[in-house]
Amino acid sequence: MEIVVSISDMKVTSRAKDVIVTHALGSCLGLAAYDPVAGVAGLIHCLLPLARDSKAPQKNPAMYVNTGVPQMMRAMFGRGATRENLILKAAGCGRMMHISNQFDTGANNFAALQKLLQVNEMHLSAEDVGGTIPRTMRLFADTGRLVISSCGRSWEL
Repeated sequence: MEIVVSISDMKVTSRAKDVIVTHALGSCLGLAAYDPVAGVAGLIHCLLPLARDSKAPQKNPAMYVNTGVPQMMRAMFGRGATRENLILKAAGCGRMMHISNQFDTGANNFAALQKLLQVNEMHLSAEDVGGTIPRTMRLFADTGRLVISSCGRSWEL
């Protein structure tokens, strides 16, 4: 079954037949996580890097990298995943419409993820970030295979 992750949304599954997909990753961060031992997969589509208002994360933690990623990890740990077995892959974080300014949301999203991973002594096993293309991510829950597609092309990450 295909499970769609919207913008500022997150899904976790332990059903092997599921494929978790998110579309239209521009400057947003898409983070896929997979634990092959527990058979748990998760995908989040974060819009912004940091929740600055203390009430904002309560409304929708998945909107922000610094609150959504930990929320997804906790959901995965609740299904038996462990930090040691997690395979993390990121996509998106682009610069749409070639806009370059202090509000480079894509770069800031990726920087927020890198800081979060560093603090927690975790790392990405693969990434496809930056550039100016929109991306779709498909995470196959049976194997953890991650397929990125954009502009009529697909590739595995």
